[in-house]
Amino acid sequence: MRIIRGRYQRRQIIAPTNLPVRPTTDMAKESLFNIIDNYFDLEETEALDLFAGTGNISYELVSRGCPKVVAVDQDFGCVRFIRETANKLNMKELLVIRADAFRFIEKNKAQYDLIFADPPYDCKQYEDIVQLVFDNNLLREGGMFILEHDKYQHFDEHPHFMEQRHYGKVNFSFFAQTIEE
Repeated sequence: MRIIRGRYQRRQIIAPTNLPVRPTTDMAKESLFNIIDNYFDLEETEALDLFAGTGNISYELVSRGCPKVVAVDQDFGCVRFIRETANKLNMKELLVIRADAFRFIEKNKAQYDLIFADPPYDCKQYEDIVQLVFDNNLLREGGMFILEHDKYQHFDEHPHFMEQRHYGKVNFSFFAQTIEE
């Protein structure tokens, strides 16, 4: 995996093969960040990366200027790898938390401008993740939640759903926290 843009542009990151992860492909990540860049000034964006895995999305967010990124994963090996990588690259903006993502969502009191979640594709609780993010008020007004999922998931009926995009086998659904008038 590589960091596409920003201060760590073109940096290759090699994750151990024994981590239980499926990193977002470079093609899908590049497309995703083209969309994100149209919605946010990342230098003013605080982000949450749930099911962070290798930290692929977190590194890209920090590289592009996010002042605060919180990466959450429950796997000890993943958390250790993200921390080691962040230390090597001197990413002081990246906070890594070892926790179950569902419990983190329920207990967390902070709000974020951008939330990205990439649960395992065999996860049976996609809809729960979406609902928990909104029920627990994790997004600031004007914020966006992005869920990476398999092709069988559809969220068109969710009141916060914006759109779904697919890139090869990767699917992203976008949800918005509307601004109250």
